[in-house]
Amino acid sequence: MHTSDIDLDRVPGHVAIIMDGNGRWANARGLPRNAGHEAGEQALFDTVEGALELGVRDLTVYAFSTENWKRPAEEVRFLLEFNESLLLRRLDELDERGVRVRFVGRRDRRVPRRLIRRMDESEAQTADNERMTLRIAFNYGGRAELVDAARRCADDVAAGELKRVDERALAARLYDPEMPAVDLLVRTSGEQRLSNYLLWQAAYAELVFTDTLWPDFTRVDLARAVREYQARDRRFGRAVDDVGSARSR
Repeated sequence: MHTSDIDLDRVPGHVAIIMDGNGRWANARGLPRNAGHEAGEQALFDTVEGALELGVRDLTVYAFSTENWKRPAEEVRFLLEFNESLLLRRLDELDERGVRVRFVGRRDRRVPRRLIRRMDESEAQTADNERMTLRIAFNYGGRAELVDAARRCADDVAAGELKRVDERALAARLYDPEMPAVDLLVRTSGEQRLSNYLLWQAAYAELVFTDTLWPDFTRVDLARAVREYQARDRRFGRAVDDVGSARSR
């Protein structure tokens, strides 16, 4: 991966990815949709390697949304089993590379208990790793996360454990309060929407959309997105003149 023109001191700390286009990749090749999901595994782990090379501290990927339950039962069943087998095959590899694995999303009755056990085991095995945190958004929806956080706030107010509901209180009750704000959000396959992904955390993220279908995405594409990120001015609500004057000091 060519990185000589990337400022490694300004690499986004938290990169989030919407891994989109598996089905279209498979359809274009006359293959069943599940073949696209299988092909996406290599893209994921090449992207992880690329993130490690760049020094990204947090990488969050959208593996299964709360809306994905609406897909055909056969595809849903495959995705559940595939994610479980992926952890079995790849967890040691991630552990050896110093990657901490975390899951964000609802762990409700629709998620098989054995998969939840596998998630717990993966988090426990990699808990002490510090090189990078890989968060897998599974059975995740941004609106669901905010609803669940609001319910926790309400419960804590009723119990007398919380007196004031503000941004800090809500953020502390998200699925992973340690998750930093997203700096760069990448979506593959040409679609240009957030699809209910990390709505709170991506409030000021830089968005990069690529036509590349997820199974074809590589660390080279990640580096390209980082270059685009570094070419932008992140103002966080400040005026352009404020940014310029701040840089001149």
